[in-house]
Amino acid sequence: MMMNYSLSHMAEQVLAARNSLKPIRIRGGGSKNFYGNPETELKDGAVALDMTSLQGIVTYEPSELVLTAMAGTPISEIKAVLAENNQTMPFDSPEFSDQATLGGCVAAGLSGPNSFVAGPIRHHVLGTQMLDAEGRVLTFGGEVMKNVAGYDIPRLLTGSLGIFGAIVRVSIKVMPIMRCDQTLQFDMTETQALDFCKGIRARALPIKCVAWLPNAEGKNGTFSIRLAGAEPAVIHAAKVLGGQLLDAEVAKQWWHDFKEQQFQFFAHRPLWRLAVAANTPTLNLGPTAFDLAGEVRWLASNIAPQAVRDAATLARGHATLFKREHSDQCPADGVFQPMSPNIYQIVKRLKHEFDPHGLFNPGRLVLGL
Repeated sequence: MMMNYSLSHMAEQVLAARNSLKPIRIRGGGSKNFYGNPETELKDGAVALDMTSLQGIVTYEPSELVLTAMAGTPISEIKAVLAENNQTMPFDSPEFSDQATLGGCVAAGLSGPNSFVAGPIRHHVLGTQMLDAEGRVLTFGGEVMKNVAGYDIPRLLTGSLGIFGAIVRVSIKVMPIMRCDQTLQFDMTETQALDFCKGIRARALPIKCVAWLPNAEGKNGTFSIRLAGAEPAVIHAAKVLGGQLLDAEVAKQWWHDFKEQQFQFFAHRPLWRLAVAANTPTLNLGPTAFDLAGEVRWLASNIAPQAVRDAATLARGHATLFKREHSDQCPADGVFQPMSPNIYQIVKRLKHEFDPHGLFNPGRLVLGL
């Protein structure tokens, strides 16, 4: 592709960093700087690559449900354009700031409550363009370049925190907004809510999101089920499930505040995110909220990192130290649960293929890479 001035300038920055072996820190809107291992300090000539200069929707075909935009495009701008066509980004990524960008959301790989049915963000990334350590723009996905060595590169870049290179353009699949959307709430303990969730995916009901948030006393909590789809199916499901039907605007605000972690529960540090198998019972590790019908647990606890990871492993999952108050709260082996030796070797090989000198966001995803 032809590079615009901003992208050409970035390529020159990358080449200069490569020639002097200086690390490159990829900067987006800054909304998720807290996430991942501590960032490389901008000292000793380290390069800051500002992605926010790459903005704009490149193509959007509402009838094809595909949108392509530059990585620095604000999520708010994309949402506004989609809303004009009654469409949305189904993966529902948390933004944590008005400055959140498309590239940052893809690089972080985080998905919101809607992903319970729609699937995580990596399932909706159709193609990517990446600036590599040679200053080249590589295209992956269905547009031009075949995926390398059998790997689905767009999915590998999703959640990679920029360690392979700088994502400069993204194509995503979008979806229509459901015509009927209702939220039911129940007052339940965590155990009662988890019991309610058992087999919930198998039920022939238009359930879109399922989450539970403890109350201030930490005993009972608010169990929320979001229904979306054809109006007759939603109305029938609401009758079957029961609970309190929320006003549409109140429900919209509740799901927004849960996704964006605006509730007081999420202010605790450290805050852990555990991905566990469906039907995993209460973990009893400390104050907990859950999303995706219990497959994601948010743990607000000072419990030792290894104890959290052991519990996640027993539940056939993994744990991430999502937010921390100070850098000294970061475990010696990083905020992410260590990869298996086989997975680590794959990531290491890919890092070497795309970034042989280890310049891009060193250590952000895996310490030492």
